[in-house]
Amino acid sequence: MTSRPALPAIPNAGDERELLTAFLDYYRAALLDRANGLSDDQMRLRLAPSRLSLAALIGHMAMVEQNWFQNRLDDEGYGPPWKTDDFEISFDEDRDAEMTLSESLTTEQLYELFDHAVQDSRRRTEATKSLDQLSKAVGRDGQPWSLRWILIHMIEEYARHCGHADLIRESIDGDVA
Repeated sequence: MTSRPALPAIPNAGDERELLTAFLDYYRAALLDRANGLSDDQMRLRLAPSRLSLAALIGHMAMVEQNWFQNRLDDEGYGPPWKTDDFEISFDEDRDAEMTLSESLTTEQLYELFDHAVQDSRRRTEATKSLDQLSKAVGRDGQPWSLRWILIHMIEEYARHCGHADLIRESIDGDVA
């Protein structure tokens, strides 16, 4: 097993943006930590009866990053690999399409995809002056989301999926770190 990088520290005090982004960065790192040192085959192992794998979770969260920051906050739509000149992911045919696509990637490709999505999300967060700034895209109710809401939602999304990742990793090799 490879040496694990330390998870980022979360300060005990700070302004709202600093604490929200510190918690989000912690969970981003915690998700990848659960996959640390695993082979491509191990990354795709599923626990019955679930269809989840670590590869699917990492790919899902890369898409979620792109969805909330690029697609909704800045209303720029999806980019690669979810949409290219000759391909667009379809959730009508496969409601877990991003997870299915993610399992076709190598671990290295998944990490690159995830890292790119996270770096882009961080850049967009830093470029937004206020946590009260509203998204350019709107929801089904016609209302936009604030950056504060998006950051809190992302923390919730990561926390839930890190719990899934804990169970999957423990079932692969007993690792509960």
